[in-house]
Amino acid sequence: MCLVRNQEGAALVTALMLTMLSLVIAMALLSTVISGIGVTASQKRYRSALSAAHGGVELLGRELIPRLFEVGASEDGIEDAFSSIDLQLPQYNCLRQKLSNQSAHWGACSAEQASSDPGRSPDVTFRLASNGRKGFSVAGKIVDTIPGNSDKSGVIDYLDAGGSTSSREEVIRPRHVPGLYNLSVQGEREGGADREKARLSVLFAY
Repeated sequence: MCLVRNQEGAALVTALMLTMLSLVIAMALLSTVISGIGVTASQKRYRSALSAAHGGVELLGRELIPRLFEVGASEDGIEDAFSSIDLQLPQYNCLRQKLSNQSAHWGACSAEQASSDPGRSPDVTFRLASNGRKGFSVAGKIVDTIPGNSDKSGVIDYLDAGGSTSSREEVIRPRHVPGLYNLSVQGEREGGADREKARLSVLFAY
């Protein structure tokens, strides 16, 4: 019986195995880093679109709906007041009905205008500019309404007048029941091919 004691090439095989193991570890680390960069970029894009959607909610709730309740409010007047952001009210008659009627009585609205998708026949659209990049287009609509007894003229003050413990007031003041509006707002990067989009659904009381 003859034993082979020649170990030439063993070092080469060991070096190749260690090199392959190092490459596998390096590829795993590189893949993890690339995935992390992708997730971070995706989160940044989403946060930008989400901020645009938040801006749409603020505009609808604090500016647009109170202006629509004002006496003598008109489509042209509101659009002119917000011309710097290119505000449009493409479904103005439908929007007026949504302010004071339940969804079952939106006779001036089509099925698309009454849908919950703000991207389909929105009640309001406007544009938010961005430094050095394309801006965001924001679309919003009222998708459901529970009417209240809010005064549209702005004359009635629902706060109780102060008085002493023995004071009497003969005027009967009705309890204020605010109208409830379910708002759906979408913020999307212009030309973003649906990569940068965020939607918000908000219950607003006025």
